[in-house]
Amino acid sequence: MEGNTSGRPESMMSFMDAVKSGLNKSITVSGRASRSEYWWFVLFGQVFFFTTAILAGLTKVGVLALFPILLLPAAITLMVRRLHDNGKSGWMGLLFLIPLVGFVLVILWLIVDGGQPQANDYGDVPTNMLE
Repeated sequence: MEGNTSGRPESMMSFMDAVKSGLNKSITVSGRASRSEYWWFVLFGQVFFFTTAILAGLTKVGVLALFPILLLPAAITLMVRRLHDNGKSGWMGLLFLIPLVGFVLVILWLIVDGGQPQANDYGDVPTNMLE
């Protein structure tokens, strides 16, 4: 089997590294994010949401259900960096607000591994390593 010639990282980012990276870079929109970094963070956000919702229901402390809002800045900036990896402007993420067509288009951009294999206007290829 031949080596990776695409210029993209051969291994995906680990779950914990993706969560740490997403939280550490939650106020920056510069740079790029790999597909694994983005989707591991989305998984973390969903688990966090359901955990806090269950805890809020069990303990009758409704404030716990608001905790996932704290992840919103990190999720938005990570989506922008993921769009940058595909060579798209972060502003294209606003298409997410258009019912159906815009939503599907942005999701496709986030899912596809169309990340450019070389440096682009938004930075170098993501290394999938915690920086």
